[in-house]
Amino acid sequence: MGSDSTLSLPSSSPPCNNRSSVPPTFTTRIFSDVAGDIIVVVDGESFLLHKFPLVARSGKMRKMVRDLKDSSSMIELRDFPGGPSTFELTMKFCYGINFDITAFNVVSLRCAAGYLEMTEDYKEQNLIFRAENYLDQIVFRSFHESVLVLCSCETQEIAETYEIPDRCVEAIAMNACRKQLVSGLSEELKGRDCLEMWTEELSALGIDYYAQVVSAMARLSVRSESIVASLVHYAKTSLKGIIDRNCQEQRKIVEAMVNLLPNDEKGSYSLSIIPLGFLFGMLKVGTIIDIEISCRLELERRIGHQLETASLDDLLIPSVQNEDSMYDVDTVHRILTFFLERIEEEDEECGYDSDSTGQHSSLLKVGRIMDAYLVEIAPDPYLSLHKFTAIIETLPEHSRIVDDGIYRAIDMYLKVNKNTIEQSLFMF
Repeated sequence: MGSDSTLSLPSSSPPCNNRSSVPPTFTTRIFSDVAGDIIVVVDGESFLLHKFPLVARSGKMRKMVRDLKDSSSMIELRDFPGGPSTFELTMKFCYGINFDITAFNVVSLRCAAGYLEMTEDYKEQNLIFRAENYLDQIVFRSFHESVLVLCSCETQEIAETYEIPDRCVEAIAMNACRKQLVSGLSEELKGRDCLEMWTEELSALGIDYYAQVVSAMARLSVRSESIVASLVHYAKTSLKGIIDRNCQEQRKIVEAMVNLLPNDEKGSYSLSIIPLGFLFGMLKVGTIIDIEISCRLELERRIGHQLETASLDDLLIPSVQNEDSMYDVDTVHRILTFFLERIEEEDEECGYDSDSTGQHSSLLKVGRIMDAYLVEIAPDPYLSLHKFTAIIETLPEHSRIVDDGIYRAIDMYLKVNKNTIEQSLFMF
């Protein structure tokens, strides 16, 4: 074995002279005194080889050679896993030429070995055995190696046939659990350093495999804080740049992020570990690219449960509708409704005789935020009276100590929208 992450396959025969009839990609010959007796074509590339080493290890090659007509010495392999470069490695294995199995080629080699039926029925320690041994002994014991192998599965659908992605996902989740345990026991590995050990690596995965990994981590009870940190990093990495309303991939990523958020089975605590800025960011992007309504409502609900920690800038969500107001007031109204539902639930859980100082403090904070929001949106000439008053009427009276903010907002709205109000009253 060459290193911790490579497996060297031993050479059974020394390399020998090149032959001009053999393509440059496979010039090493084993039998210098025996001419090649079969041509194998892989994706348009020809390999001049010998039947014996091939049929000795490959069930598929044995059958194809047996079925050859007397006048033919050519075999064509269609849709070969990994293409000519991987076929070259499998032939090196058949000829006993030394090379390393690595995280970058093990998927192609395992799929190619399956394609060629290189099982133990034909030769002991055949290529399937060697590739599987590398996966078990090297890859699945390492978080880093498992991520690399899972990334390589992205371009090789046939890997699903041999359950390589599923095994990588489980290995990544198990290794994350081990890291979590070690970090809990070691003072040197506590804190953000431990998170950064794997959140960066997971961002290299496509959204489908990433979602499977995070789901497996949640199932194995990896800390919610770690999962949230990974989600935030993945979103920042995959959604940076221009947001395209018609981009299906961006929509898929945002919807997956929402569905992967930790469940709130423990109440407000599990919600509070999710940064509010992240939730607002996902909501604003999701509004632009038109994510599923269920995902939007879930984001609004989670934001509503933390609304007292929001800022005015958070609430200024641009409207994407034509000929509408400047800001998405309907979304903010729904968020406010979710907040008030949370306050009501907490009151019922605590009982009316209990100390409700915390709930009242949160309500006062939200009252100040909403008054500032009303002042900000009031000068918008396209803001309808119905939407403006809906925010005012939803907030209970005891959410304010003073009414200066609401009076200021109303005064500004009346000055800007005088004609609109008169028309509304006339129609009424």
